[in-house]
Amino acid sequence: MQSISSLLGTQTLLPIIQTNSVEEGVKIAHAMEQAGLHSVEVVLRSDASLQALSEIKKAFPKMLVGAGTVYNTTILDAAIQAGADYIVTPTVTNSLLLAMQGSGVPFIPGVQNMRDIAEVMEHGVTEMKLFPAELSGGIAFLNAISSLFKHIQFCPTGGISPANKDSYLALPNVFAVGGTWVSKADWVAAGQWDEITKACKAANSFNKAA
Repeated sequence: MQSISSLLGTQTLLPIIQTNSVEEGVKIAHAMEQAGLHSVEVVLRSDASLQALSEIKKAFPKMLVGAGTVYNTTILDAAIQAGADYIVTPTVTNSLLLAMQGSGVPFIPGVQNMRDIAEVMEHGVTEMKLFPAELSGGIAFLNAISSLFKHIQFCPTGGISPANKDSYLALPNVFAVGGTWVSKADWVAAGQWDEITKACKAANSFNKAA
């Protein structure tokens, strides 16, 4: 199964699309695509989310569209049926992990502490989403566990902003960061799609190889 980091490639930002309508979701995705991003996460938090995911895939066939906020197997099945290219969870259970592994669809499970990490590791998973990152110890936590969990890579999400995203990305055990700050609700409400494009370009400017 392909890893999330390999799906992202050089993209160090996993931009989150939260939308209440299909049309709005497609426009947000277009603004992100204009910034050169090839992968986005649609969080399944509204009645329109699943259809928005499907329509984004139709509108941008080369874009990888993940489904976020997948916290049980019912939502997982719906996300896969909608065509999700990968799955992002805020947390995990044993049954959800087994279902994701059995689906054949790439996924990144959400963890919050060392026990979560150890449990996910038992399933052979080495890439995880730290969520909510800032409330879970943030940079200090990731630094503290880096020597303990040497082969685990993280995509911190929750509380990431322009002020701290480079500090997260500078950590050797972080391959990307996720966030909603690149698609502010007031920009979407005002149809300021250029602002989303500019924010995405700025957020994805970090060079991990440097």
